[in-house]
Amino acid sequence: MNIDKKKLSISIIAIIGFVTTIKLAIIYYNANFNPYALSSFCSVNDFIDCDGIAKTTESQFLGIPLAYWGLFLYSFIFMLLFADKLKNIKFLKFLEVFKNPMSYIAALGLISFTISMLLLCLSLFEIKKLCVLCAFTYLLNLLIGIIAAKGIGFIEAFKQSFRDFIDALKIKPYAIAFVAVAVLATGFLTYTRVSYVFAPQVKRQKEFREFTHAKKNKYAVSGNILGEENGTVIVNSYTDYMCPMCFAYNIMIHKLAKEMKNIKIVHHNMPLDTECNKYLRSEFHKGSCMMAKYAIAAEKQGKFWDMNNELFEKQPKNEKEILEIAKKLNLDLNKLQDDANSLETMREIQKDIDTAYSLKINGTPSTEINGKSHVGMKSYSEMKQWLKDEGAIEK
Repeated sequence: MNIDKKKLSISIIAIIGFVTTIKLAIIYYNANFNPYALSSFCSVNDFIDCDGIAKTTESQFLGIPLAYWGLFLYSFIFMLLFADKLKNIKFLKFLEVFKNPMSYIAALGLISFTISMLLLCLSLFEIKKLCVLCAFTYLLNLLIGIIAAKGIGFIEAFKQSFRDFIDALKIKPYAIAFVAVAVLATGFLTYTRVSYVFAPQVKRQKEFREFTHAKKNKYAVSGNILGEENGTVIVNSYTDYMCPMCFAYNIMIHKLAKEMKNIKIVHHNMPLDTECNKYLRSEFHKGSCMMAKYAIAAEKQGKFWDMNNELFEKQPKNEKEILEIAKKLNLDLNKLQDDANSLETMREIQKDIDTAYSLKINGTPSTEINGKSHVGMKSYSEMKQWLKDEGAIEK
């Protein structure tokens, strides 16, 4: 294959790759920045799901979405293909150092394909999803590498690329330019890695990790008040003691109470247990109703949040284990049992559940502030901003 046919073939493939990667960049943007975006055409089911992969922390590298890296790759390949003509333009004179473009393209093609295979393994075995558009670009990268390496060989392509790089650095102006570009690139990548400006899902994941990986609530309080007793921003939290995310959410609201002023957090029980939740068609968390009853009973002895935290952390399986917790909290066990099994306590739980459903809250954890509700767990920074918007002040 002569050089002109190589250039034409690689150009066509690179154009296809560039267009495909633009589509991937749009999917990434919609998945992470556009809450009103519809599902993309390549999100077919739980396995073939481009949108789902775009929302994962693995869809970026050093704070830059992989789709953007792809756009850079294909743009660079185009530049190399036409370096012999572009170098005649005054401000592109530096392209004269690229003496063997096909060697560089062959090396880039193989490197990108190798990385792509690692990403594919991560996608299939870790995320357990497949992005068909991503897989398509992986094949394009391999094809580009094979065409560019024809008549050269991959080993010689790598050797030639390295030799040319060393020769370029011997030219002082280019060595200085290379260092300057390297410094700017490092600074930019450090900024994107720290700010997560292009990867909000990574920032969210890191914020969640503090709470989802915790063993105990280090912000736990004692008594019935969380926040300020006279706080004007009332945060109504709805939880189920057997809900895994509610454990993390409970720690988060305690941290918010520690770091924010003018807020008061009021707990509401929403057990997903048919024993006291009439809206359920099937059982979810059998036993959470019993725990809710004992939390309310502990409140009557001034130790609601003490019991609340213990229930989340210990996950007692029966009444006997709950009473063991109560004993350690120095509660009056006889009164506690009477209050827990009273009609008044059951009515309080049912009132909380009715209120939740009237607010269209049908899952846990959920939050309601000034008539605005959210089902699920927001990130810590999102919760803080919500509270600030409602009148809370950061300490």
